[in-house]
Amino acid sequence: MAFLYEKIDALREAGVIADVPSYIPDNLNQNFELRPYQVEAFENFITYYEGKLRQKPTQVLFHMATGSGKTLIMAGLMLYLYKQGYRNFLFFVNLSNIVEKTKDNFNNHTSTKYLFADEIVIDGEKIGIQEVDNFQYSDPDRINICFSTTQGLHSDMWFVKENSMSFDDFDGQKVVLISDEAHHLNVDTRKKMSSDEEESYHSWEQTVKYIFNKNNDNILLEFTATCDLQNPMIRAAYENKIIFDYALNSFYQDKYSKDILTLRSDMPVMDRAIQALVLSQYRLKVFQDQKLSIKPVILFKAAKIADSKEFMERFLETIRSLDEGTLRRLEESTSSPVIQRAFSYFKKKEIGLDTLAQELREDFSEQHCVSVNDDKDATQKQILLNSLEDINNPYRAIFEVKKLDEGWDVLNLFDIVRLYETRQSGGKKISPATISEAQLIGRGARYCPFQIDAEQPRFQRKYDDDIGNELRICEELYYHCQNDHRYVTELHTALREIGLDPDKVVQREYILKDTFKNDDLYQNGLIFINQREVISRKDVYGLLPTVRDNIYTYQESTGASGTDVIMNETTGAEDKPVEMHVSHMSIREIAEINYAIVNKAVMKFPVLKFNILKSYFPNIHSTREFITSESYLGGIRIDIKTRTEKPSPMTMHNAVLSVLEKVATSISGIEETYKGTKEFRPKRLHEVFKNKTVNYTDPHDGGVGISQNDPSVKGEWKINLSAEDWFAYTDNYGTSEEKAFVAYFRDYIKDLRKIYSKIYLVRNEREFHLYSFDDGERFEPDYVLFLQSPKGTGYEQLQVFIEPKGSQLMEKDAWKEKFLLQMAENAAPVKVFADDNRYKIWGLHFFNTDSRMTDFATDFMALLDGKPITVEVQRKKNYFYNYGTPSERLSMVAEESVQYDAHKKDQ
Repeated sequence: MAFLYEKIDALREAGVIADVPSYIPDNLNQNFELRPYQVEAFENFITYYEGKLRQKPTQVLFHMATGSGKTLIMAGLMLYLYKQGYRNFLFFVNLSNIVEKTKDNFNNHTSTKYLFADEIVIDGEKIGIQEVDNFQYSDPDRINICFSTTQGLHSDMWFVKENSMSFDDFDGQKVVLISDEAHHLNVDTRKKMSSDEEESYHSWEQTVKYIFNKNNDNILLEFTATCDLQNPMIRAAYENKIIFDYALNSFYQDKYSKDILTLRSDMPVMDRAIQALVLSQYRLKVFQDQKLSIKPVILFKAAKIADSKEFMERFLETIRSLDEGTLRRLEESTSSPVIQRAFSYFKKKEIGLDTLAQELREDFSEQHCVSVNDDKDATQKQILLNSLEDINNPYRAIFEVKKLDEGWDVLNLFDIVRLYETRQSGGKKISPATISEAQLIGRGARYCPFQIDAEQPRFQRKYDDDIGNELRICEELYYHCQNDHRYVTELHTALREIGLDPDKVVQREYILKDTFKNDDLYQNGLIFINQREVISRKDVYGLLPTVRDNIYTYQESTGASGTDVIMNETTGAEDKPVEMHVSHMSIREIAEINYAIVNKAVMKFPVLKFNILKSYFPNIHSTREFITSESYLGGIRIDIKTRTEKPSPMTMHNAVLSVLEKVATSISGIEETYKGTKEFRPKRLHEVFKNKTVNYTDPHDGGVGISQNDPSVKGEWKINLSAEDWFAYTDNYGTSEEKAFVAYFRDYIKDLRKIYSKIYLVRNEREFHLYSFDDGERFEPDYVLFLQSPKGTGYEQLQVFIEPKGSQLMEKDAWKEKFLLQMAENAAPVKVFADDNRYKIWGLHFFNTDSRMTDFATDFMALLDGKPITVEVQRKKNYFYNYGTPSERLSMVAEESVQYDAHKKDQ
């Protein structure tokens, strides 16, 4: 059977997914911007709740990676369910420290992790949130939340106490039950349970399920990162309940986590600890260089409470006497590149080892260290540990055993030091201790958000493509452990089991050739790039190209069905295939068929009503223009998949609705409008292009991350680029389309050398970016080609931007091609250095082996005569490409107009 989320994904592909109402993001804390996967989670639940799939009472599970924002999903669902008439919410979890942390997140307006907006407003009414002990006197105009542990709830329900929860609370009213760390409720499927697990399970069976089943309108929302779907009983129980699945591996691939590295060492444990302090202080200084007040934290992980206490005492004693000699011994004995880089940084910044020792003595003194092993003060310390990122939080070092394995929200943890060197596994099976360590690493891997400029994503890794960048250390979590190959292998296996696969991430080095670095072009030459500037909305004449040029798809319900045999292993009958027809239609074409189809859809979105639309697009004159103009909705294309040869009016209406929802969201998000400048200003090449180390995940089959000379690359594209003097780097690890382009370029080198004295093709590994002339969209062309020829006492330089593009992205990125083709006539190089050189800036059509070779080859011919492509020249050159032999293409360049006109006359 398919999982519930897979059924909803099918609805999403069909274009019938529910929208997230605006009151959800509007009433959440604006510091926590909703991520795409969180929007999907909301869409899945709303689609399920409002659709035919829903079962009553309703039980669903959100299977989401540690650190992916499950509590924000809880908060958003509370808002949605309040709107649906729910007022009472019961939150429960197995650990009391998680309860306290969650109370703070839901109730404490002053907390940096408070989940809601300062004022919650739904339908014009202010909504309050209050914590309650029971639901007997809950406020019908508020969100009432009762917090409890599973065991505490069980005790309250069966042993009546004053003001506590009782079964009477659930008579005649519907309740939303929210279960965090819900995997603890699945322990009945294991052969053996601990006493705590058995108590938790019985509490669940006797109490939670009893409450849940008291009212058919009750809802149970479960959240966990570790649902054991390998267990057939758990899989069967939750197959039709997992409403959203977002694995830790996806969390990592989407760059919402830190990168994870193990730092193995033969040093004594205390030296490993001091090494972690040096690394933490290095990271602190790098943050401070960018004027970021982010305080890195270290966790010291012990096996036993007594060991943790004893090490903390020794640690504090060691830190009190830490001196220059200890740090010098550490510097001279370590072979770790990252530690050596840290010491080099301190030298570069003229921070002496005596000064560094003094800083460490102060920053890691007793008042900046905390132990969290004592149950007596667990509640108070949990609040402090939940606010480690706060500027007034004093802690830099945490000592613990198991208290933080679950429910700990921390972003600024960058180092975990393992204080023991034992291995508990006996054979092939991974020990529970190592699994626990891997889960702790996964918890610490949450990304610590920061931003150097407004264009960077705040909550995602930024330097996977620039491993050598100083700020890369601020995106890495180091796990400091013994240099034991067997243990590290086991740890890596455990990380794979929880969804992280460190073996699949490989590093590739882009190394500039010495011949290129020694060339005058690199040392003194220029590359011209533009900037963007804010413009008035009065200068805006259309939708953003990323919205307007995208290809949207909509599929009506197929009616496909099938049967599955549940009680035995017999395979069910095969699903009967449904033939689908695709209609490629623009919104203008749909309006020409029936204008009301589009007009009614437009009227459903407040932001698309003309008076509001006019504020965003002052040059628009009517709703009809907005619907029919190519600059607005008219040119938007939709691939409509239907069972009939032509879509019905209702299907076209639904297709337009699904597209307009995305258009309306884009317009609502407009804050400032930009355009790219036509003045391109120079930068020195040696300041832009440098050696880079790049991370790639699971490179294979000649694609991204694979060398151009790899055996998996097509024979005709395979090149040893280290031997090619025209390619600036020693290798190319780009896409297969990029490799095809580089091979194509190689075949024209001899012809280009007849004209140009200097030829360099340089890959742009995110070293520079441009901004489109129309609306300032950021664009990073894959390649820039430099061609030089002597001119008087100087030279003429032709700078050409080139973008190989996979077929699947051609339509979506059409605005980039338009921008490239605007360059010859619009891009003006502005010289700020006095020289006798002339500069030109060009862009070519996309390079695409499936559908752009005619256009690209025509453009490329222009490089051989130095004349930019105009519309008329484009038409003429197309003739030569279609009718001429390869040698004729070159020899006929000078006579192209005559030949073209003669051919047209003959026709």
